[in-house]
Amino acid sequence: MAWFKKTRKPIATATREKPSRVPEGLWVKCPGCAQIIYNKDLAANLQVCPMCGHHFRIGALDRLRALFDGGAFEEYDKGLVSTDPLHFTDTKPYAARLKATIESTGLNDAVIIGSGTIDGIDVIVAAMEYTFIGGSMGVVVGEKITRAIERAIERRVPVVAICASGGARMMEGALSLMQLAKISGALARLDRAKLPYIAVLTDPTTGGVTASFAMLGDLNIAEPKALIGFAGPRVIEQTIRQKLPEGFQRSEFLLEKGMIDLVVDRREMKAVIANALRFMGAGRSVPAAAPAGAAADAAAAVSPPIPVLDDTARQA
Repeated sequence: MAWFKKTRKPIATATREKPSRVPEGLWVKCPGCAQIIYNKDLAANLQVCPMCGHHFRIGALDRLRALFDGGAFEEYDKGLVSTDPLHFTDTKPYAARLKATIESTGLNDAVIIGSGTIDGIDVIVAAMEYTFIGGSMGVVVGEKITRAIERAIERRVPVVAICASGGARMMEGALSLMQLAKISGALARLDRAKLPYIAVLTDPTTGGVTASFAMLGDLNIAEPKALIGFAGPRVIEQTIRQKLPEGFQRSEFLLEKGMIDLVVDRREMKAVIANALRFMGAGRSVPAAAPAGAAADAAAAVSPPIPVLDDTARQA
């Protein structure tokens, strides 16, 4: 028996791989039906698979452009940035994580506030961005959404929130948890002002966002097969030591159990929101150039004003 044995390797032939003539990023494979989709066709279909209807995740800017008439809107509070109040460090400092995320996304935090019209109705929309630290809700997110609600009360317009979040931002500790009560209190003031609020739940909507403003809408709408819940299904299974039902925490399951009101395809979302707002009393906006008398007549013809009851009327 030999102490040393030399392993002979076959002679390798020199091969030169030919570079692909197809540019990267032209085609996308649908995780729902495994169909190959041309990227431009997918974008034209609002990132929804034309074969099986699978909803790809999209960013906050794309959502705002899809909702507002002509894709045009005015952004508010763009300059608000977190100051790292706790000087938090986990695998790396929170300040460094914030800086890297701001550079990669081009956003200052995980929500964009926009004002515009949806089918002619003046609306303020808060759209969350999941790629910004998992769409987590910190002090800036809470402040921007609260300001949006207060601005809506001042202008007498409805509010729409598009939710996509992993929950409260742990790097800001209890300060992030305070935003649940802060936004909920602002929504209570919106309700007392008799102004509509619609929550749109997308994949995923979890944690503190689900525990606060995502479930407080006058109408709660979800996209198909969106993950919606407080704790994730894996955490729940490990806690209760039981197998969860099929489709648990998906939007269709929550609709069946009465947790949400509608499951709506993204391509129909704008029309559904506009119809819901009209049902709730929001009317078409009147062009600013119209004379005061004509504007009042036009507003009355389109929709009656939203009544505001005083204490005497409520008692009666």
